[in-house]
Amino acid sequence: MGKRFWRVVMAGGAAAVFTAVAAAPAGAAEGGVSFTRVQVNDGKPIVIGVSNEVAVPASFRMATTRAWEYPAVYLYRSGGDELWHAIETSDCIKVSSGVCDFNETMYFDPSEWDMRNSEAGAWKVAARVFFKGDGGDTDDEGLTVHVKRNSRLTVNASPEPVAKDKTITVTGKVTRANWETRKYASYGGRLVSLQFKPSGAASYTTVKKVYASSSGGLSTTVKASKTGTWRWAYFGNTTTGPSTSPGDNVVVN
Repeated sequence: MGKRFWRVVMAGGAAAVFTAVAAAPAGAAEGGVSFTRVQVNDGKPIVIGVSNEVAVPASFRMATTRAWEYPAVYLYRSGGDELWHAIETSDCIKVSSGVCDFNETMYFDPSEWDMRNSEAGAWKVAARVFFKGDGGDTDDEGLTVHVKRNSRLTVNASPEPVAKDKTITVTGKVTRANWETRKYASYGGRLVSLQFKPSGAASYTTVKKVYASSSGGLSTTVKASKTGTWRWAYFGNTTTGPSTSPGDNVVVN
């Protein structure tokens, strides 16, 4: 199922490395632990490109009277598939006797670790802790996190400058991350919004929507009545993150 290493680093510097850890989170494995207040990325999707490491914040509360080590929350799918590259967990932030809060960071690095495009989409969240000596506890947390492939857009508006109320052509291209090739590839058939911001305005408004060609190309014509900036905006889907192109300013004479 690809490379899956779990590196848990406590704030004090001790590190443990586990390979091919695949405990099924179908309720408590051995019991004796309660996980609450679990959050991953503040409930937002995790969007990953092809080269930059993505650090995802998480937090949780753990209550137990047993001696423990290496607590963490993580992402999983049925069949034992788990998704992360490294996990860093804080030391216990003591709440009361036997109750600790933890801050955690999950790291995803597509430039260093094998990722499959099929890994984009919904993942469940589980929490796990190992007991000192032997055993542990793994619990499903009833949360869903979407992991998405990053998208990109380009734009070009011409001619520049242009006479008032004359037609300009706005072109561009939509691509998205291919984790398996570690490159961006054409993302055809997407519905993309052409947006405009008049000079001096604070925000963009959508002028029209255009479907990308099979090769991801975008092209449309509009009348230029005001000086301002044009851009493309794609709002994403369950496997692909949203993106906006840089703005292209067109002066209207």
